[in-house]
Amino acid sequence: MASVNLESVSVRYPSGAVGLESIDMHVDDGEFIALVGPSGSGKTTLLRTIAGFLSPTSGRVAIGDRTVAEGKTFVPPEQRELGMVFQQHAVWPHWNVGRNVEYPLRRAGAPKTERTARVASALELVGLAGYARRDPATLSGGQRQRVALARALVARPRVLLLDEALSALDEPLRDHLRLELHALTRELGLTVVHVTHDRSEALGLADRVAVLDEGRIRQVGTPDELVTRPASGFVARFLSDATLVPGVVDAEEFRADGHPLRLSRDADMPAPGRAHASLLPSAIDVTPDHDGDAVVRSSLFTPEGSDLMVDWCGVAVRARTHGIRPRVGDRMRVAVGRALVYPDAEPGAQAPGDRVGSAGKPSADDSTDAVASARSTSFARA
Repeated sequence: MASVNLESVSVRYPSGAVGLESIDMHVDDGEFIALVGPSGSGKTTLLRTIAGFLSPTSGRVAIGDRTVAEGKTFVPPEQRELGMVFQQHAVWPHWNVGRNVEYPLRRAGAPKTERTARVASALELVGLAGYARRDPATLSGGQRQRVALARALVARPRVLLLDEALSALDEPLRDHLRLELHALTRELGLTVVHVTHDRSEALGLADRVAVLDEGRIRQVGTPDELVTRPASGFVARFLSDATLVPGVVDAEEFRADGHPLRLSRDADMPAPGRAHASLLPSAIDVTPDHDGDAVVRSSLFTPEGSDLMVDWCGVAVRARTHGIRPRVGDRMRVAVGRALVYPDAEPGAQAPGDRVGSAGKPSADDSTDAVASARSTSFARA
Protein backbone atom coordinates (compact mmCIF):
# COMPACT_ATOMS: atom_id res chain seq x y z
CA MET A 1 0.00 0.00 0.00
CA ALA A 2 1.02 3.68 -0.15
CA SER A 3 0.21 7.15 1.06
CA VAL A 4 -1.25 9.87 -1.19
CA ASN A 5 0.00 13.47 -1.16
CA LEU A 6 -1.33 16.52 -2.94
CA GLU A 7 0.60 19.76 -2.57
CA SER A 8 -0.95 23.05 -3.76
CA VAL A 9 -2.85 21.21 -6.49
CA SER A 10 -5.05 23.33 -8.75
CA VAL A 11 -7.08 22.32 -11.78
CA ARG A 12 -8.35 24.97 -14.17
CA TYR A 13 -10.23 24.28 -17.38
CA PRO A 14 -9.75 26.07 -20.73
CA SER A 15 -13.06 27.85 -20.17
CA GLY A 16 -11.58 29.48 -17.09
CA ALA A 17 -13.63 27.42 -14.64
CA VAL A 18 -11.82 26.30 -11.51
CA GLY A 19 -12.03 22.59 -10.65
CA LEU A 20 -9.61 22.62 -7.71
CA GLU A 21 -7.93 25.52 -5.94
CA SER A 22 -4.67 25.00 -4.01
CA ILE A 23 -5.52 21.61 -2.52
CA ASP A 24 -3.17 20.30 0.17
CA MET A 25 -4.07 16.79 1.28
CA HIS A 26 -2.31 13.84 2.86
CA VAL A 27 -3.76 10.34 3.09
CA ASP A 28 -1.79 7.97 5.29
CA ASP A 29 -0.79 4.49 4.25
CA GLY A 30 -3.76 2.27 5.11
CA GLU A 31 -6.14 5.17 5.77
CA PHE A 32 -9.71 5.35 4.45
CA ILE A 33 -10.70 8.90 3.57
CA ALA A 34 -14.05 9.99 2.11
CA LEU A 35 -14.62 13.08 -0.03
CA VAL A 36 -18.02 14.75 0.26
CA GLY A 37 -19.55 18.02 -0.86
CA PRO A 38 -22.38 19.46 -2.94
CA SER A 39 -22.56 18.93 -6.69
CA GLY A 40 -19.74 20.80 -8.38
CA SER A 41 -17.67 21.02 -5.20
CA GLY A 42 -14.63 19.32 -6.77
CA LYS A 43 -14.70 15.91 -5.08
CA THR A 44 -14.80 13.91 -8.31
CA THR A 45 -12.25 16.24 -9.91
CA LEU A 46 -9.94 15.55 -6.97
CA LEU A 47 -10.35 11.79 -7.33
CA ARG A 48 -9.76 11.93 -11.09
CA THR A 49 -6.63 14.01 -10.52
CA ILE A 50 -5.25 11.34 -8.17
CA ALA A 51 -6.17 8.66 -10.71
CA GLY A 52 -4.46 10.47 -13.57
CA PHE A 53 -7.54 11.13 -15.68
CA LEU A 54 -6.91 14.85 -15.17
CA SER A 55 -3.58 16.64 -15.14
CA PRO A 56 -3.20 19.40 -12.52
CA THR A 57 -2.62 22.90 -13.80
CA SER A 58 -0.19 23.40 -10.94
CA GLY A 59 1.02 21.58 -7.84
CA ARG A 60 2.27 18.09 -7.12
CA VAL A 61 0.60 14.67 -6.76
CA ALA A 62 2.58 11.83 -5.20
CA ILE A 63 1.69 8.21 -4.47
CA GLY A 64 4.06 6.89 -1.86
CA ASP A 65 7.47 8.38 -2.58
CA ARG A 66 6.80 8.62 -6.33
CA THR A 67 5.75 11.89 -7.95
CA VAL A 68 3.05 11.10 -10.52
CA ALA A 69 2.15 14.66 -11.57
CA GLU A 70 4.15 17.87 -11.33
CA GLY A 71 5.02 20.27 -14.12
CA LYS A 72 6.09 18.22 -17.13
CA THR A 73 6.10 15.00 -15.10
CA PHE A 74 2.93 13.00 -15.68
CA VAL A 75 2.50 9.28 -15.06
CA PRO A 76 -0.54 7.86 -16.94
CA PRO A 77 -3.31 6.13 -14.97
CA GLU A 78 -2.33 2.59 -15.97
CA GLN A 79 1.15 3.10 -14.53
CA ARG A 80 0.08 4.49 -11.13
CA GLU A 81 -0.65 1.07 -9.60
CA LEU A 82 -4.15 2.07 -8.59
CA GLY A 83 -7.42 0.18 -8.40
CA MET A 84 -10.65 2.01 -9.20
CA VAL A 85 -14.34 1.14 -8.88
CA PHE A 86 -16.96 3.35 -10.50
CA GLN A 87 -20.66 3.90 -9.85
CA GLN A 88 -21.49 1.75 -12.86
CA HIS A 89 -19.62 -1.52 -12.41
CA ALA A 90 -18.67 -1.88 -16.12
CA VAL A 91 -18.59 -5.68 -16.04
CA TRP A 92 -18.20 -6.89 -19.62
CA PRO A 93 -21.21 -9.08 -20.47
CA HIS A 94 -19.42 -11.20 -23.12
CA TRP A 95 -16.82 -12.44 -20.60
CA ASN A 96 -17.41 -14.69 -17.65
CA VAL A 97 -16.64 -13.48 -14.13
CA GLY A 98 -13.13 -14.89 -14.06
CA ARG A 99 -12.18 -13.30 -17.39
CA ASN A 100 -13.52 -9.95 -16.16
CA VAL A 101 -11.49 -10.12 -12.98
CA GLU A 102 -8.26 -11.25 -14.63
CA TYR A 103 -8.27 -8.45 -17.22
CA PRO A 104 -5.65 -6.27 -15.41
CA LEU A 105 -3.38 -9.30 -15.05
CA ARG A 106 -3.69 -10.20 -18.75
CA ARG A 107 -2.74 -6.63 -19.67
CA ALA A 108 0.27 -6.86 -17.36
CA GLY A 109 1.35 -10.13 -19.03
CA ALA A 110 1.05 -12.30 -15.91
CA PRO A 111 1.40 -16.07 -16.53
CA LYS A 112 -1.84 -18.06 -16.73
CA THR A 113 -1.21 -20.07 -13.56
CA GLU A 114 -0.62 -16.89 -11.60
CA ARG A 115 -3.72 -15.29 -13.10
CA THR A 116 -5.89 -18.25 -12.13
CA ALA A 117 -4.64 -18.28 -8.55
CA ARG A 118 -4.98 -14.53 -8.04
CA VAL A 119 -8.46 -14.40 -9.59
CA ALA A 120 -9.62 -17.16 -7.24
CA SER A 121 -8.12 -15.30 -4.29
CA ALA A 122 -9.73 -11.97 -5.27
CA LEU A 123 -13.15 -13.57 -5.73
CA GLU A 124 -12.88 -15.22 -2.34
CA LEU A 125 -12.03 -11.86 -0.76
CA VAL A 126 -15.27 -10.31 -2.06
CA GLY A 127 -17.42 -13.32 -1.19
CA LEU A 128 -17.70 -14.79 -4.68
CA ALA A 129 -15.58 -17.93 -4.33
CA GLY A 130 -16.42 -20.40 -7.12
CA TYR A 131 -18.02 -17.75 -9.37
CA ALA A 132 -15.20 -17.58 -11.95
CA ARG A 133 -17.19 -19.41 -14.67
CA ARG A 134 -20.47 -17.62 -14.04
CA ASP A 135 -22.10 -15.45 -16.71
CA PRO A 136 -22.42 -11.83 -15.44
CA ALA A 137 -26.04 -11.81 -16.67
CA THR A 138 -26.91 -14.33 -13.97
CA LEU A 139 -25.60 -12.08 -11.17
CA SER A 140 -27.44 -9.50 -9.10
CA GLY A 141 -26.40 -5.85 -9.16
CA GLY A 142 -24.59 -6.26 -5.87
CA GLN A 143 -22.70 -9.32 -7.13
CA ARG A 144 -21.62 -7.49 -10.29
CA GLN A 145 -20.33 -4.64 -8.15
CA ARG A 146 -18.34 -7.18 -6.15
CA VAL A 147 -16.87 -8.44 -9.42
CA ALA A 148 -15.78 -4.88 -10.20
CA LEU A 149 -14.21 -4.65 -6.74
CA ALA A 150 -12.40 -7.97 -7.24
CA ARG A 151 -11.07 -6.69 -10.58
CA ALA A 152 -9.74 -3.58 -8.81
CA LEU A 153 -8.08 -5.66 -6.08
CA VAL A 154 -6.61 -8.48 -8.19
CA ALA A 155 -3.69 -6.36 -9.38
CA ARG A 156 -2.80 -5.58 -5.75
CA PRO A 157 -3.12 -1.81 -6.08
CA ARG A 158 -1.19 0.60 -3.93
CA VAL A 159 -4.33 2.74 -3.50
CA LEU A 160 -8.01 1.95 -4.06
CA LEU A 161 -10.19 4.72 -5.51
CA LEU A 162 -13.98 4.49 -5.21
CA ASP A 163 -16.15 6.83 -7.29
CA GLU A 164 -19.72 6.60 -5.98
CA ALA A 165 -19.11 2.83 -6.02
CA LEU A 166 -22.23 1.94 -4.02
CA SER A 167 -24.67 4.65 -5.08
CA ALA A 168 -26.34 2.64 -7.87
CA LEU A 169 -27.40 -0.11 -5.46
CA ASP A 170 -30.70 -0.30 -3.62
CA GLU A 171 -31.07 -0.54 0.12
CA PRO A 172 -30.68 -2.80 2.08
CA LEU A 173 -28.08 -4.31 -0.31
CA ARG A 174 -26.15 -1.06 -0.24
CA ASP A 175 -26.05 -1.08 3.54
CA HIS A 176 -24.84 -4.69 3.54
CA LEU A 177 -22.05 -3.93 1.05
CA ARG A 178 -20.99 -0.92 3.14
CA LEU A 179 -20.35 -3.27 6.04
CA GLU A 180 -18.47 -5.71 3.84
CA LEU A 181 -16.37 -2.94 2.28
CA HIS A 182 -15.53 -1.54 5.71
CA ALA A 183 -14.37 -4.96 6.94
CA LEU A 184 -12.48 -5.83 3.73
CA THR A 185 -10.50 -2.59 3.45
CA ARG A 186 -9.44 -2.79 7.10
CA GLU A 187 -8.53 -6.45 6.79
CA LEU A 188 -6.29 -5.73 3.79
CA GLY A 189 -4.91 -2.48 5.20
CA LEU A 190 -5.89 -0.68 1.98
CA THR A 191 -5.34 3.01 1.40
CA VAL A 192 -8.74 4.19 0.13
CA VAL A 193 -10.07 7.46 -1.29
CA HIS A 194 -13.85 7.29 -1.61
CA VAL A 195 -16.09 9.87 -3.29
CA THR A 196 -19.71 9.75 -2.20
CA HIS A 197 -22.73 12.04 -2.05
CA ASP A 198 -24.10 10.03 0.88
CA ARG A 199 -23.16 11.78 4.13
CA SER A 200 -24.05 8.79 6.30
CA GLU A 201 -21.93 6.53 4.14
CA ALA A 202 -18.94 8.86 4.41
CA LEU A 203 -19.25 9.21 8.18
CA GLY A 204 -19.82 5.50 8.66
CA LEU A 205 -17.00 4.17 6.47
CA ALA A 206 -14.13 6.62 6.68
CA ASP A 207 -11.33 7.19 9.16
CA ARG A 208 -11.45 10.84 8.10
CA VAL A 209 -13.82 12.84 5.92
CA ALA A 210 -12.89 15.83 3.75
CA VAL A 211 -15.66 18.33 2.99
CA LEU A 212 -15.21 20.24 -0.27
CA ASP A 213 -16.92 23.30 -1.69
CA GLU A 214 -16.05 25.40 -4.74
CA GLY A 215 -12.88 23.41 -5.37
CA ARG A 216 -11.49 23.90 -1.86
CA ILE A 217 -11.27 21.71 1.22
CA ARG A 218 -13.35 23.41 3.89
CA GLN A 219 -12.64 20.96 6.69
CA VAL A 220 -11.24 17.51 7.25
CA GLY A 221 -11.38 15.41 10.36
CA THR A 222 -12.73 12.30 11.97
CA PRO A 223 -16.49 11.76 11.69
CA ASP A 224 -16.88 12.74 15.35
CA GLU A 225 -14.92 15.99 14.85
CA LEU A 226 -16.97 17.00 11.83
CA VAL A 227 -20.31 16.32 13.50
CA THR A 228 -19.53 17.80 16.92
CA ARG A 229 -17.06 20.55 15.95
CA PRO A 230 -17.81 21.73 12.40
CA ALA A 231 -15.39 24.48 11.39
CA SER A 232 -17.99 26.60 9.60
CA GLY A 233 -21.69 27.07 9.09
CA PHE A 234 -21.36 25.48 5.67
CA VAL A 235 -19.92 22.27 7.12
CA ALA A 236 -22.53 22.15 9.89
CA ARG A 237 -25.35 22.67 7.42
CA PHE A 238 -24.04 20.24 4.80
CA LEU A 239 -23.16 17.36 7.11
CA SER A 240 -25.65 17.77 9.94
CA ASP A 241 -28.60 19.77 8.50
CA ALA A 242 -27.84 22.65 10.85
CA THR A 243 -30.01 25.76 10.80
CA LEU A 244 -28.04 28.99 10.30
CA VAL A 245 -29.44 31.99 12.15
CA PRO A 246 -27.96 35.41 11.25
CA GLY A 247 -27.29 37.98 13.91
CA VAL A 248 -24.76 40.24 15.61
CA VAL A 249 -22.10 39.69 18.25
CA ASP A 250 -21.58 42.64 20.58
CA ALA A 251 -19.69 43.09 23.85
CA GLU A 252 -22.22 41.00 25.77
CA GLU A 253 -23.92 38.45 23.53
CA PHE A 254 -24.94 37.07 20.17
CA ARG A 255 -28.37 38.46 19.17
CA ALA A 256 -30.29 36.87 16.33
CA ASP A 257 -31.88 39.19 13.81
CA GLY A 258 -35.60 39.53 14.61
CA HIS A 259 -35.60 36.37 16.70
CA PRO A 260 -35.53 35.63 20.47
CA LEU A 261 -32.33 33.56 20.29
CA ARG A 262 -29.66 35.09 22.53
CA LEU A 263 -26.28 33.59 23.45
CA SER A 264 -24.16 35.05 26.23
CA ARG A 265 -20.69 36.17 25.21
CA ASP A 266 -17.65 34.33 26.51
CA ALA A 267 -13.92 34.40 25.76
CA ASP A 268 -14.20 32.12 22.71
CA MET A 269 -16.98 33.96 20.89
CA PRO A 270 -15.88 35.71 17.67
CA ALA A 271 -15.04 39.40 17.74
CA PRO A 272 -17.97 41.85 17.67
CA GLY A 273 -19.62 42.10 14.28
CA ARG A 274 -21.94 40.24 11.98
CA ALA A 275 -22.11 36.51 12.71
CA HIS A 276 -24.36 33.49 12.44
CA ALA A 277 -25.33 30.82 14.92
CA SER A 278 -25.49 27.23 13.74
CA LEU A 279 -28.15 25.08 15.42
CA LEU A 280 -27.53 21.34 15.07
CA PRO A 281 -30.69 19.17 14.98
CA SER A 282 -29.22 16.89 17.61
CA ALA A 283 -28.91 19.86 19.97
CA ILE A 284 -32.49 21.11 19.54
CA ASP A 285 -34.90 19.96 22.23
CA VAL A 286 -38.59 20.34 21.39
CA THR A 287 -41.42 19.52 23.78
CA PRO A 288 -45.20 19.86 23.36
CA ASP A 289 -46.46 23.14 24.81
CA HIS A 290 -49.80 24.82 24.01
CA ASP A 291 -48.14 28.18 24.66
CA GLY A 292 -44.95 27.35 22.72
CA ASP A 293 -43.64 29.75 20.09
CA ALA A 294 -42.84 27.03 17.54
CA VAL A 295 -45.20 25.15 15.20
CA VAL A 296 -44.50 21.78 13.57
CA ARG A 297 -44.51 22.14 9.78
CA SER A 298 -43.43 18.59 8.90
CA SER A 299 -42.97 15.40 10.91
CA LEU A 300 -41.24 12.35 9.44
CA PHE A 301 -41.24 8.97 11.15
CA THR A 302 -37.97 7.59 12.52
CA PRO A 303 -37.49 4.44 14.62
CA GLU A 304 -36.62 6.61 17.64
CA GLY A 305 -39.25 9.34 17.24
CA SER A 306 -39.66 11.98 14.55
CA ASP A 307 -37.55 14.13 12.26
CA LEU A 308 -39.16 17.57 12.44
CA MET A 309 -39.16 20.89 10.68
CA VAL A 310 -40.58 23.53 12.99
CA ASP A 311 -41.32 27.20 12.43
CA TRP A 312 -39.70 28.89 15.42
CA CYS A 313 -40.64 32.56 15.37
CA GLY A 314 -40.23 32.72 11.61
CA VAL A 315 -37.10 30.55 11.36
CA ALA A 316 -37.36 27.03 9.92
CA VAL A 317 -35.46 24.79 12.36
CA ARG A 318 -34.62 21.11 11.90
CA ALA A 319 -35.01 19.00 15.06
CA ARG A 320 -35.28 15.36 16.10
CA THR A 321 -37.38 13.83 18.84
CA HIS A 322 -36.95 10.64 20.85
CA GLY A 323 -39.98 8.87 22.22
CA ILE A 324 -42.55 11.43 21.03
CA ARG A 325 -44.16 11.82 17.61
CA PRO A 326 -45.55 15.34 17.16
CA ARG A 327 -48.08 16.03 14.43
CA VAL A 328 -48.12 18.82 11.88
CA GLY A 329 -49.66 21.89 13.50
CA ASP A 330 -48.66 21.01 17.08
CA ARG A 331 -47.21 23.85 19.12
CA MET A 332 -43.84 23.20 20.71
CA ARG A 333 -41.37 24.78 23.09
CA VAL A 334 -37.82 24.93 21.72
CA ALA A 335 -34.65 24.75 23.80
CA VAL A 336 -31.17 24.83 22.28
CA GLY A 337 -28.73 22.54 24.04
CA ARG A 338 -25.72 23.67 22.00
CA ALA A 339 -25.05 26.33 19.40
CA LEU A 340 -22.02 27.19 17.28
CA VAL A 341 -21.22 30.82 16.44
CA TYR A 342 -19.20 31.85 13.38
CA PRO A 343 -18.12 35.24 12.06
CA ASP A 344 -19.62 36.33 8.75
CA ALA A 345 -16.31 36.73 6.86
CA GLU A 346 -17.69 34.27 4.30
CA PRO A 347 -21.34 33.45 5.06
CA GLY A 348 -22.03 29.75 4.97
CA ALA A 349 -18.41 28.71 4.42
CA GLN A 350 -15.07 28.78 6.13
CA ALA A 351 -12.98 31.79 5.29
CA PRO A 352 -9.25 31.85 5.99
CA GLY A 353 -8.74 32.60 9.66
CA ASP A 354 -12.35 31.92 10.62
CA ARG A 355 -12.60 31.32 14.33
CA VAL A 356 -15.41 29.19 15.68
CA GLY A 357 -16.97 30.63 18.80
CA SER A 358 -18.17 29.07 22.00
CA ALA A 359 -21.12 30.73 23.64
CA GLY A 360 -22.35 30.15 27.15
CA LYS A 361 -25.87 30.32 28.53
CA PRO A 362 -28.28 32.80 26.95
CA SER A 363 -29.26 36.02 28.61
CA ALA A 364 -31.88 36.08 31.33
CA ASP A 365 -34.65 37.40 29.07
CA ASP A 366 -34.49 34.32 26.85
CA SER A 367 -35.66 30.94 28.12
CA THR A 368 -33.51 29.06 25.58
CA ASP A 369 -30.80 27.04 27.31
CA ALA A 370 -27.85 27.30 24.90
CA VAL A 371 -24.24 26.33 25.16
CA ALA A 372 -21.93 26.79 22.20
CA SER A 373 -18.57 25.19 21.65
CA ALA A 374 -16.52 24.43 18.54
CA ARG A 375 -13.04 24.63 17.18
CA SER A 376 -11.41 24.56 13.77
CA THR A 377 -9.80 21.39 12.48
CA SER A 378 -7.57 20.93 9.45
CA PHE A 379 -5.60 18.29 7.60
CA ALA A 380 -2.78 16.82 9.63
CA ARG A 381 0.30 16.32 7.51
CA ALA A 382 2.37 13.22 8.08
